[in-house]
Amino acid sequence: MVAASHLRVERPADGVALLVLDNPDMRNAMSDEMTASWTEAVDALAQDRSVRAVVVTGEGSAFCSGGNTSWIASEPDASVDRLRTRMLPFYRSWLSIRRLEVPTIAAVNGAAIGAGLCLALACDLRYAASGAKLGVPFVKLGMHAGMAGTHLLPEVVGEAHARDLLLTGRVVEADEALRIGLVSRVLDPEGFLDEVLEIAAGVAANAPIATRLTKLALLDGGHADLETALQWEALAQPITLATADLQEGVRASKERRAPRFEGR
Repeated sequence: MVAASHLRVERPADGVALLVLDNPDMRNAMSDEMTASWTEAVDALAQDRSVRAVVVTGEGSAFCSGGNTSWIASEPDASVDRLRTRMLPFYRSWLSIRRLEVPTIAAVNGAAIGAGLCLALACDLRYAASGAKLGVPFVKLGMHAGMAGTHLLPEVVGEAHARDLLLTGRVVEADEALRIGLVSRVLDPEGFLDEVLEIAAGVAANAPIATRLTKLALLDGGHADLETALQWEALAQPITLATADLQEGVRASKERRAPRFEGR
């Protein structure tokens, strides 16, 4: 385990990295210290070829309550340009998780609010503990959405649900989040993280080259049209057919055993 300011990095299983937002007294709000630690951790994971899946969760009762509102409201006289100069690096730091070529999973253990929900949306998969609350109530605070919320939310739930959540600012519970596609599964709070880590271990056990290429194919809502998808797949699938992992996968299927993929 690596401890940084307001963030922990753990390796709970082979190929799985766990990022724990660790500022429970502030409901894991995105402090300056946490932001710096997050950027450093994601940069390190991007260089670590042993990582095959990444899980993000929060310490305590919340996933992430979003940006630190104390500094957001601390400069009422600041110019738009000054605030923009501060916000863009903040957004890009947290959205850097989208640079990772391995699957990323948000384990939403509790409230995921505002920028905290945007962080979960930036991940490939989202699982929520029963009772978790999720929302983007920016308008209720008198501000426009940030951290790519107006892009990420429609991509995940569709335009109608995104308009509902962004324009009303209402917060939904995990069961409704499942119904509208905001999360993929709702799990029992007891043993929640262990179950998500088990899912992550299963993802990490898959063929890493095929998994990385599949993730890249699905970025930003997938390919623009059918022909673009066909052209991509006509290159990406032969790449995987030429790997030793493909031969291992076929052998394992015939021998009725779990494959041992090495990423080559």
